Amino acid sequence: MISIPICLIIGAGDYIGAAIARRFARGGFHVVMGRRRGEKFTPLIAEIEADGGSAEGFTWDARKEDTATEMFAHVEHEIGPIDICIFNVGGNVRFPILETTERVFRKVWEMCAYGAFLSGREAAKYMVERQKGSIFFTGATASVRGSSGYAAFASGKFALRGLAQSMARELGPKNIHVAHLVIDAGVDTEFVRDRLRQAGRDPEDLPIDTLMNPDSIAESYWSLHHQQRDGWTHELDIRPYAETW
Repeated sequence: MISIPICLIIGAGDYIGAAIARRFARGGFHVVMGRRRGEKFTPLIAEIEADGGSAEGFTWDARKEDTATEMFAHVEHEIGPIDICIFNVGGNVRFPILETTERVFRKVWEMCAYGAFLSGREAAKYMVERQKGSIFFTGATASVRGSSGYAAFASGKFALRGLAQSMARELGPKNIHVAHLVIDAGVDTEFVRDRLRQAGRDPEDLPIDTLMNPDSIAESYWSLHHQQRDGWTHELDIRPYAETW
């Protein structure tokens, strides 16, 4: 069993999830990560360990109930009690409504909302017993505003926001900090840069700090987890200085 605090990140991708992992590892946490292709964690784990931290990763499909139940039990019983659980699964796809198939809509909902429910429920199962812990959900602009072409994504993220609100009201009195983070801007990832190019814009021509640095987002998660409980934030919206809103 690990003797230091544990940060579990579900949906630990190459940008926001990886930045959160690095930040918590630097802060003395053992980082446990899950994503659908766990073999992709190898370079990130090596980087964290080279910097003096500790981390491990697993293949983890957040949309599967059996996986959620088994993996949370494995972490809790074989690695150690989870201090903070971060659900960071994406699902950002653009389809005009007439091109949104049932499969697309259902899959995006499973990624944004259903997977969050499974992870949040399993995390709460163990944290309620201890009367402590943090459960954070990564939202987006689509959590609060639907946009043209994003019916599936906005529906899933709206549902995620409602889940987070309900869990916060139920679990807050049990000393469990539930928060929803609205990432209200483009993040500096290759995915976003490709979208800008497809729209006819050169990412290199953007003013500095127009896109969000994943490290800046990670710092917000770190600060949120260390809030005193007489001043907990439930919803935190994060955007660059130049973002219009």
